[in-house]
Amino acid sequence: MRPVAIVTDSTHYTARELIAAAGVREVSLYVRDGAQTRRENDVTDYDAFYAGLREADELPTTSQPSIGDFVAAYEPLLAAGSDVVSIHLSGGISGTVGAAAAAKSLLDERGGPGRVEVLDAQTACGGLGCVVLAAAAAARAGGSVEAVLDRARETRAALAIWFAIDTLEYLQRGGRIGRAQAWFGGALKIKPILSLEAEITPVERVRTSGRAFERMVDYLRSRRDDGADGWVVQHIQAPERAAELVERGRELFGNEPMWVSEVGPVIGTYTGPGLLGVGGVPSALLR
Repeated sequence: MRPVAIVTDSTHYTARELIAAAGVREVSLYVRDGAQTRRENDVTDYDAFYAGLREADELPTTSQPSIGDFVAAYEPLLAAGSDVVSIHLSGGISGTVGAAAAAKSLLDERGGPGRVEVLDAQTACGGLGCVVLAAAAAARAGGSVEAVLDRARETRAALAIWFAIDTLEYLQRGGRIGRAQAWFGGALKIKPILSLEAEITPVERVRTSGRAFERMVDYLRSRRDDGADGWVVQHIQAPERAAELVERGRELFGNEPMWVSEVGPVIGTYTGPGLLGVGGVPSALLR
């Protein structure tokens, strides 16, 4: 049986050292800011990017990797003797998984060595990171393609994430508002709490940032009560609030978060600064 290599895209925003240690190969999305198009992974100064976003009359645009980007990622892995499981952010908000599937089809037609399977994780950010790291754990344990896919799907089924944002304006302007469209209009003055279930999904509306924070704590508590002892915190330009949320999470779980990180430009363009997100999954799935 051939070993299984894991490929994902840049929108997991998981701690870099975890992805490197897991041996996951990454394909970057793109962001165009003014006249400049960059790979998301090449945007390292988030402070400067989000400062520009706050002042921009027009939002940056984002784009999925090309089919060629995926072929370039898959071919060396196949040539080295591995099969590939490629796991990507929700197809409901990006064409990334479609480009990966097209690259798989192209390689299948060529009849080259090995096998590629593509999975829509139906999530993004920390949720995608959890699914990817679970798949990598199954691959390290010697699992087949089917076993790796089963672990990824099991993790996605056990996963839940919530995020609070300052305004729906960025989602509306960027065309990614999904089912939260019903809140748009007068809802600009409230603090939306959302989830991602294939597309952006509304959870509830609160009046203040303080109440939104406490709802994030409540959600961590519900994840603990459900046995999801592996938890993550992510933010955009809100490190102090993230640190406060981590402290509350430590009190609830009695352990450290799996990671704390800042969400990057591709997703951040559509949510705007101020995002605070939490997620949880049974940690045994990632081992």
